[in-house]
Amino acid sequence: MSNHETHESTDNVSPRKAVTRRQFLAYTLGGTTAFLAVFPGLPMVRFAVDALFQKSNSKDLVKVIAESEITNEPKEVKFQILQKDGWYESSPTLVAWISRDASGNIFALSPICKHLGCTVLWNVKGLNEYDCPCHDARYTRDGKHITVADAPLDEYEVEVIDGYVYLGNIIANRRA
Repeated sequence: MSNHETHESTDNVSPRKAVTRRQFLAYTLGGTTAFLAVFPGLPMVRFAVDALFQKSNSKDLVKVIAESEITNEPKEVKFQILQKDGWYESSPTLVAWISRDASGNIFALSPICKHLGCTVLWNVKGLNEYDCPCHDARYTRDGKHITVADAPLDEYEVEVIDGYVYLGNIIANRRA
């Protein structure tokens, strides 16, 4: 027997089907299309959903002023917070009116008027009250609405730690 003679195979192996050029092209284009459709979209899905899974510390406190500087007369205090909006971080400047009540407790009011969102000022007309320059809304020392506005000024959560006043989230006014 020479090397060129054909021998019959004793194995029962089924013959493989050959992939045609048309099938190969269809598989290649289909795989490429799936790759281009799915993988570029994954970062967009993660970007849209990631902020939902971030832990938020709802008790963020910001040190704003020494306790000894606070009197019965409301004092305007500006402070910055770290704000995260999805992936974007910023440090906006906020304002609070801080004072002591008749019992000596410290409280802080938001300066945002409940009528149209303008910034209220203390004692502009000499009446010892908060005045809104936009539509003449007025509020008492405790933030209770007197005219125009239909709700009291909001207040900040306040904590005194080691002689300093810390402000937290804005809450509904408990004093008015």
